Amino acid sequence: MLVKGIRFLNVRELGDPVEFAMKYEDEGADELVLLDITATPEGRPTFLEVVRRVADVISIPLSVGGGIRSVEDALKVMDAGADRVSVNTAAVKRPELLAELADAIGSKKVVCAIDGKKAGGGWEVYIRGGAQPTGIDMVEWAKRVESLGAGEILYTGIHTDGTQDGYDVEGTRAIKDSVNIPVIASGGAGKLEHFLEVLRDGKADAALAASVFHFNTWSIREVKEFLRGRGAEVRL
Repeated sequence: MLVKGIRFLNVRELGDPVEFAMKYEDEGADELVLLDITATPEGRPTFLEVVRRVADVISIPLSVGGGIRSVEDALKVMDAGADRVSVNTAAVKRPELLAELADAIGSKKVVCAIDGKKAGGGWEVYIRGGAQPTGIDMVEWAKRVESLGAGEILYTGIHTDGTQDGYDVEGTRAIKDSVNIPVIASGGAGKLEHFLEVLRDGKADAALAASVFHFNTWSIREVKEFLRGRGAEVRL
């Protein structure tokens, strides 16, 4: 079941992820990200059958995260059809996992998801689906995951996730300014301008959105046409 929450809470069921995946590819999505948001909190493996079903009906890249704690877990997800694997909690608890994954499948296939929240003058890393603070500085952690072999960072601002009030542009830019690998911004898109802001001002390499597409506020093509009309590089 495809679900969506606000600030990682109040999760609503929306429908069959396979149907949504096909719809988004038809609309022009460049990539899909499938995150099993309860796998880590519930201590269970990623939902491989759903990954397999989604991978079978799309031709665009598929990134999968949630419950991946080892190279073995990652290989199972990739055998099910994922092109990239995303890790978060497991990497914070055992950072060497990132190096192990990079050695096993290559850095370009390793995404480190970072869930951050404003804390004083900076940002703090959270784990377990945004439920547990770690005391780790987000920017320092971003630098470390790059040095360990992550090929991409997926940053979600917990305080902006699902609000549709805009991405955490400042946090996205802070990460981008500290690393040399691609950074995907997530959490908070509600207006067309939000996409432009995080790509231009936040320096994000890509923007991920859920609610505005799940609830048909905008189509992916509409977002891309808006961005292209304002000088952003997009594939149409």
